[in-house]
Amino acid sequence: MKAKIVSFVLVAFIFTSCVSSKKFKAAEKNMSDLEIRYNTVTKNLTECKDEKDNLGKNIQALESDKKLLNNKINDLNAQVDFLKQNNTQAIKQLESLSIITSQQAESIKKSLENIGSKDAYIQTLQQQMSRKDSLNMSLVMNLKGAIGNINDEDINIKVDKGVVYIDISDKLLFKSGSYDVTENAKTVLGKVATVLKNQPEIEFMVEGHTDNVPYKGNNGVVDNWDLSVKRATSVVKILQTKYGLDPAKMAAAGRGEYKPLADNATKEGKAANRRTRIVILPQLDQFFQLLEPKETK
Repeated sequence: MKAKIVSFVLVAFIFTSCVSSKKFKAAEKNMSDLEIRYNTVTKNLTECKDEKDNLGKNIQALESDKKLLNNKINDLNAQVDFLKQNNTQAIKQLESLSIITSQQAESIKKSLENIGSKDAYIQTLQQQMSRKDSLNMSLVMNLKGAIGNINDEDINIKVDKGVVYIDISDKLLFKSGSYDVTENAKTVLGKVATVLKNQPEIEFMVEGHTDNVPYKGNNGVVDNWDLSVKRATSVVKILQTKYGLDPAKMAAAGRGEYKPLADNATKEGKAANRRTRIVILPQLDQFFQLLEPKETK
């Protein structure tokens, strides 16, 4: 474009060579103005292009930022949706737990009450068993105190598994092969009867025992078993008729040779097995009353 302007000026110069210098100067001034304007326009155009390029870059950067922001927004929306779903599930679970808890609360309460009742029941049983053991020991001490200084081989008093046993040697009670109680034995039985009579709620069994030597006498006795029964019966009758013990609280039984304390192979073993045993019976009716559930008012 600049070349065209120069050509135009040259042509004008040739055809106007005769024009006055005044007009030439005016034309020259116009040319200078045009050139200044051209340069200004060119500069402005360059600045516009640069500004356009910068704006394009800014637009691209903004578009990139917009894309990143949209991605972040989408991620946040996805997280919000996930949290909403989890919250909904959590609320439903809490509601379910609330329902379960309310339904089981009464059952748990009853279970705790039952545990408390059973614990109290067990404590009652333990107290009763402790009381029974104390009574048994007291009974043993009273019996030993009443009987006094009798040879330990002739009479033995003990407690085994909550049951009081009084073992009296047959040589103290009977003559060999007989079931008649001797006069000395009646004195011992009287001392035992005094202690038992002071506790009328006690029930007991008198057991007769023999060794394994076959019975050879006559006296209306068939064998050892028969002899053991008759001896036990004789003791019970003495306690009833002579010392006034209630027959409803007593029982007589014969064990014969079948419940030995010692080995019958020795003389000492045979002597230990020939005995009469008084067994203080446990109060089973009282125990079973403890087992019965109490009526609630």
